Amino acid sequence: MRIARELSDGDVVNLGIGIGSQVVNYTPPDYRIIFHSETGILGYGAALDTDQEDLMDSSVVDANGHYVRLVPGTCVCDAAEAFDVVRTGRVDVTVLGALQVSEKGDLANWSTDPAGKVGTMGGAMDVPAGARRVIVGMEHVSKSGQPKLVKECTLPLTIRRRVSRIITDVAVIDVSDEGLWLKEVAPGWTVEDVQAVTEPELRISPDLKVMEL
Repeated sequence: MRIARELSDGDVVNLGIGIGSQVVNYTPPDYRIIFHSETGILGYGAALDTDQEDLMDSSVVDANGHYVRLVPGTCVCDAAEAFDVVRTGRVDVTVLGALQVSEKGDLANWSTDPAGKVGTMGGAMDVPAGARRVIVGMEHVSKSGQPKLVKECTLPLTIRRRVSRIITDVAVIDVSDEGLWLKEVAPGWTVEDVQAVTEPELRISPDLKVMEL
């Protein structure tokens, strides 16, 4: 998983709802990354398999509600303490899902949709405000085929100008004061292909390369 390559040994990493929650399953086994969930777990391991019911505990789930492994050093706490970790600047990186990201790094990732398909605000503001680095992991277009990378977010904002890197199924894109820089493209994709599904104009990195998955 491409997102996992963004993490460094020793990082404290918050994994939010969506694609980002899977990162824990792809990190190098020799790395000691401390994964944090706002549900009240610090230092958890990979998701449990469906046949490991004997290890499943309803109080040990990630932001997506998936059962995860307790590993040596795991701390289970209440939500207030979990958010203390975020609000006091102890999270190095957060990986969040998104409905939209603007070319300025604005993030929209919540909804009051009565169908309940997208989460409401919850801790969505606290996490990107408190983490040192904000990475968005998402599909490049919506289910209806609309670009999720936009000039201006039209959905309710979570936070302004905090996203630094966007990793999608087709590209890796950095946010800068000048705009969006295309750093990597997925195998089989061209710059033109990525631009066609991206609303803002992309700047092409001089060291553009093919994404290693």
